[in-house]
Order: sequence, then C-alpha cells, then structure tokens
Amino acid sequence: MEYLSQLLALAGIILFACASPGPDFVAVTSVALNDRRSGVLVGLGITSAVIIWATLAILGVGLLIKELFWLYELISMAGAAYLAYLGLRMLIGAFKSGKGQPHITQASGMGTGQAWRRGFLVGITNPKTATFFATLFVSLLPVGAPSWVYVAVVALVGGITGIWLCLLASFFSVARVRSVYARVRRPIDALMGAALVALGLRIAGSR
Repeated sequence: MEYLSQLLALAGIILFACASPGPDFVAVTSVALNDRRSGVLVGLGITSAVIIWATLAILGVGLLIKELFWLYELISMAGAAYLAYLGLRMLIGAFKSGKGQPHITQASGMGTGQAWRRGFLVGITNPKTATFFATLFVSLLPVGAPSWVYVAVVALVGGITGIWLCLLASFFSVARVRSVYARVRRPIDALMGAALVALGLRIAGSR
C-alpha cells in the first residue's frame, strides 16, 4: 500500500520517542506508584496534549512556533515552572512523611479531572513536541499526501503514546512493584521529585 512505509517509519520513531525517559515518564510513574487509575489518567492527559501538538504540526503551526521565538520561550518557561512545581511538591511530601509511616502523596488522592489535567499540562507545556512532529512530518511525509494519511498519522501518534503510557502506569502499579516502592517510598519520592525539578531547570536553562 502506498504510504505504508512512511507510516511504519513514523510509528517506529514515535515509539522510540515515547520510550525515551523524560517528563512524561516521571509524571506517569510517580503517580502510578501510588494509584494505577490516576497514573493512567495522567497518561491519557499527556496523550491528549500530544494529539493536539501532532495536529498543529500537520497544520504547520509547529514550525510557526519554532520560528516565533518569544512564543516558544513562553511555553517552555511555563512547562519548566510546572515541572519544578510538581517536583518540589513531591520533595516536600517525601521529607514530611515520617520514617516507617505509610505516606500517600497528594497524587494518589487525585480525582479524575485533576489527574487528567496534570498530564495534559505536562504535555501541552512542552513545545519541543510540536517542533519534533513538525520536523518529522516534513521529513517523512510526502508533499500532497491525501487527507487520510494525515488522519492516520494523528491516530498513530495518539494510539502509540496512549498505549505506551497506560502500560507504563500499569507496570508501575502492580503489587510487586508497589510493595518494593512501599519499603523505599521516601527516597523514591525524593528521587522522582528531584528528577522533575532537574528537568524543569534543564528546560529553563536551555533557552
């Protein structure tokens, strides 16, 4: 089938990008360790943001954002601040919890909307996603491809991202993983929090 090779190449690159550690990984796993449902909802929130960025990239907005330096910087700084905020909350929660006491971070008590919103904010404040898709689509998709190809591309992006993040949330919420986590909750929460803060500072410092 025509365009099949391009779609398969895109699928492989998107899967590789999903598997690369980053803000999405930390955001999902840090919540899933406390509650599977919340972790999945965070993953779905991120997926929703990624679908929006992929659609905007197809419409050419991704390259426009890359050229509009001030807009790119504004979105990046908002994302950096939000990641640092989440990380600081985890760090504070880790150090406040008493040794040996079962401490459930605020992430575990999140409602449906709150968990989805957290993931969505993590994803939508990452303009690198838009520029990544814009560059990828320009490189692999032929000019003048029919509309169904672009629909298929967005479906691939959403499907692969959503499945990966939901599987990630499910894995980190299984009983054995959570039992290990329960024994070393404070250092893991501190490590996750520090990772989020470091990611935020890295984004802010790469301007």
